Amino acid sequence: MRSPAGSEEKNPTSPLHFPQCGRNSTPMSIHNLSFLFEPTSVAVIGASDRPRSAGAVVMRNLLTAGFKGPIMPVHPKHRAIAGVLAYPDVRSMPLTPDLAVLCTPGETIPGLIEDLGRRGTRAAVVIAGDVDKEAMLAAARPWSLRILGGGALGLLVPRIRLDASFSHVPALPGKVAFVSQSGALSTAVLDWARPRGIGFSHFISLGDAHDIDFADVMDYLANDDQTRAILLYIESIGARRNFIPAARAAARNKPVLLVRAVPEADDHPVGKFLAESLARPEDAFDAAIRRAGALRVHDIDELFGAVETLARAKPMKGQRLAVLSNGGGTAMMALAEMGGPGGGQMATLSEETLRKLAALMPRGWKAGNPVDLGVDAAGKRYADMARVLIEAEEVDATLVVHAPNAMADGLEAAQAVIDVQKRHGGAVLTSWVGEEAAAPARKLFAEAALPTYDTPGRAVRAFRHLVNYQRNQDMLMETPPSQLGGFAAAKGTARLIVGRGLAEAGGNLTEPDAKALLSAYGIKTQDTRLAPDVDGAVAAAEAVGYPVALTIASPDVARKWDVGGVALNLEDGAAVRSAAEGILRRVTETRPDIKVDGFTIQRMAFRPNARQLIVGVACDALFGPVLVFGEGGRAVEVIRDHTVGLPPVNLPLARGMIGRTRVSRLLQAHGRRPAVDVDAVAEVLVRVSRMLADNPEIVACDINPLFADEHGALAVDARIRVAPWEDTDLRHFSILPYPAELEESARLHDGSPVTLRPIRPEDTVAHSEMMGRMTPQDLRLRFFGQVRQIHHHQMARLTQIDYEREMAFIATRANKDGTPETLGVVRTVTDPDNRRAELAVLVRSDMKGTGLGSMLMDKIVRYQRARKTRAIYAQIMIENDAMIRLAAKAGFKKHPSDEDPDVVEMVLELV
Repeated sequence: MRSPAGSEEKNPTSPLHFPQCGRNSTPMSIHNLSFLFEPTSVAVIGASDRPRSAGAVVMRNLLTAGFKGPIMPVHPKHRAIAGVLAYPDVRSMPLTPDLAVLCTPGETIPGLIEDLGRRGTRAAVVIAGDVDKEAMLAAARPWSLRILGGGALGLLVPRIRLDASFSHVPALPGKVAFVSQSGALSTAVLDWARPRGIGFSHFISLGDAHDIDFADVMDYLANDDQTRAILLYIESIGARRNFIPAARAAARNKPVLLVRAVPEADDHPVGKFLAESLARPEDAFDAAIRRAGALRVHDIDELFGAVETLARAKPMKGQRLAVLSNGGGTAMMALAEMGGPGGGQMATLSEETLRKLAALMPRGWKAGNPVDLGVDAAGKRYADMARVLIEAEEVDATLVVHAPNAMADGLEAAQAVIDVQKRHGGAVLTSWVGEEAAAPARKLFAEAALPTYDTPGRAVRAFRHLVNYQRNQDMLMETPPSQLGGFAAAKGTARLIVGRGLAEAGGNLTEPDAKALLSAYGIKTQDTRLAPDVDGAVAAAEAVGYPVALTIASPDVARKWDVGGVALNLEDGAAVRSAAEGILRRVTETRPDIKVDGFTIQRMAFRPNARQLIVGVACDALFGPVLVFGEGGRAVEVIRDHTVGLPPVNLPLARGMIGRTRVSRLLQAHGRRPAVDVDAVAEVLVRVSRMLADNPEIVACDINPLFADEHGALAVDARIRVAPWEDTDLRHFSILPYPAELEESARLHDGSPVTLRPIRPEDTVAHSEMMGRMTPQDLRLRFFGQVRQIHHHQMARLTQIDYEREMAFIATRANKDGTPETLGVVRTVTDPDNRRAELAVLVRSDMKGTGLGSMLMDKIVRYQRARKTRAIYAQIMIENDAMIRLAAKAGFKKHPSDEDPDVVEMVLELV
């Protein structure tokens, strides 16, 4: 259902005119979803008058909701259902329904899908859960018919009065979309939301998600103007290939928040590598959600509270909170909540701020944060103290708390806070404690769009939502490079080492080889020798110099201490011999089953201020390779102070991983121990990430311990396992790095140089300036209609792309003042099966005739050919002669459009 080209002003990021790749260019995962979410007619297959049956409930809901289009019940034995004329079968319906709701038994579904697809229906809801999935999908595939379910509750779109569900409770209209796998949970949420006045733009039950899944729905809702936020209830994710790109794309446009049902039993196996044991599936899931820019919360109540917080709260520049309260008890409640796990910290007030506050308080006032106003605080004191905190550089947000009492007017104080926030801005949260006395104040705050909570604890949790959401949004914007700046890895050496490991049974590198591989990526290691026996150990110790550390060399031992396989500070050959013989004796007695390759010997690293850390690599079954960082040493699995991140990482992302652990506080200076060089530790994470990208055969890695002190980081012990490459999600990065290898230099017809490279998030400003230099006619031809303005979030969506599913190459050069300018861009979005990529080219109006268009076209064709895409196509307005000639010159063939006589489709077959 597309509007005629040029008939009205278009929204350049609507589902109909998504500015990624020309007209109707949308990821293939939302193909035909408009028939599901915006149908003009609905058929109910298996409609019934039998009370409490699915067919009866769906008919009642459709009629009660007031859906404006035709509703066609289908039943072989009834002339009418709920007073509406019924039809005996699909073929008998007087018109083709956009959407069909199937309320029949599972064994009938494949045949009905075939009949509906042949008739022209393009979307269906399948209520039955006992469906032959493969037969159903096979019946739908020839017709591109999209299926919600099986086992789905259905969907509600209150804006168009569509209730195609068998829910017992209708939904109110609103701006929040809710998507759930659980039908039971869906009905509970509807029942919970209605008395609270919470409305929905869409309410969707995915059921078993045999066809339409979270990724499809997020792709659609990301560009729906009626949806302010997307809320997800997730039980499981079958495949991540589209989930992460869809979540990242949606989170760039609007908040994405989710609850994940966690299985009661944790059957995560203990791996032979420490990183494999530490990187549990929930940790990997959290890491993926953080990098997607979404926010995970714990329950439904918190989910809806968080979306209201994000909608009302003002942006913050950091994570430091000041608490202003008229009661010590309520302030302590906030302080206690801040002391728990989660983001954010209490602000340390500066001397200047404390002086300003003290000047407003009676003599003897006790300074600090929380700020105690005194039980008799009136509105003016609230306003004056709040203004000081709002203006303080060391405060990012202010929580104002009021406990009711007979000495002060809570409503007056509330109005004072509202007034000072309007005048001075700032991120302000409020908590007026109580019920009846606090209700009028909370109503004022709601009308002023200031976040308000009934307890200080809930207010602090809301502040944490803001902190964590902003942190995740910052992570979303990070685009790690595919190459390390200022450093060239010894890739040839690395490939030789990996090759040796692949030739070994089990794929375990020797410790010297593991450290040599780390060294090839600039990670400092301790010189390590491998000795086959006791005599060899003594000789190796003499070669490296005393004192030495001696450990058992065995591919079967993850924790050498556990088998008595470590001896430290050995001062001479006799000590080495005795230790080696003792290790062999203990291992033979306690673990006769393990293979012993000999011993590793290294000179003792004298680093008295070193903290012991672990950096590792594991492969998650769903999200692929992950990085592990945390406190290392012997008790790593007992302490379990670690975090998991998705590669690739850059320095900001690596610092974020470090900051999420408790050990990060131990890296600071304390006592006589100087602070650790944290950047050196972060660089180790970046280099391990790069090593993993260059050598995808690596499936596990432990650097434990990694010594870190004021002089840098040193890998004392290292283990790496490799396996032959497999093209599966288990081995692919969930997030592709910025592909720096695709950058190249070129020259225009006049000989002036330009750079062709993939687009990056920091190109937003230059991209906006390029759009500003386009003529209205060029923009109309590009977006198939008049475009008044492209908003910031829409421009961000153009520049912050996911290289997994789309590509945009820009032509750029430096202005006279050194700032970059964008001259043109070429874009493609490739379908999940890599069959077709949709294309769009935009050249700045004053750059026509310079050869730039041909240059960009050649660049994208070479890229898609290397990607082994089968075909590239573009939909072009028939009056756009320049674009048609450009495509024809590149080998595209012209085809008339089946949907619009004003449009021509150009296709280039690549294979």
